[in-house]
Amino acid sequence: MPFRDLGELLDAGLKLPIRGKVYTVPPVDAETGLRLQRLAEIAAQVADVAENGGSLDGVVLDDAAEVDLYRDALGAAYDEMLADRVPWPALKLAGVTAWLDAAVSREAAEAYWNAAGSPEASAGNRATRRTAARSTRQPASASGTTRTRKATAAKTATGTRGRKS
Repeated sequence: MPFRDLGELLDAGLKLPIRGKVYTVPPVDAETGLRLQRLAEIAAQVADVAENGGSLDGVVLDDAAEVDLYRDALGAAYDEMLADRVPWPALKLAGVTAWLDAAVSREAAEAYWNAAGSPEASAGNRATRRTAARSTRQPASASGTTRTRKATAAKTATGTRGRKS
């Protein structure tokens, strides 16, 4: 059986309803996806530093970098939202949701969106947020293969990943 075209297999994009209109966020290109995934890795490091009482100086995104993140993650939907004068909190929520979808998982994006961006409601506690931040897709070997989400989920579901016994 020949391989099917990925266009038939992959999701066509993220649908975000805002004020009665559904915005379609297209999948990001490979270069943007890699950049967004790197930001997810930095977010995991920031979470670890913050929880251990370290300094976050120089790690936080400035305003321009934050807008670039939203523009990159939302693609064409970003300009559409600006044209529709979507309120800033909605644009910000949509931007982070699209970033999570591209860099972490659709499940993380849905949880964040449905909790209106509230970390307490979407993640429950710090340990859960850390696990979500660490669940970015990374190569399992130098051959370029990747772990499946099931394998990653099973590995992180125990809650002991990275902890000393």
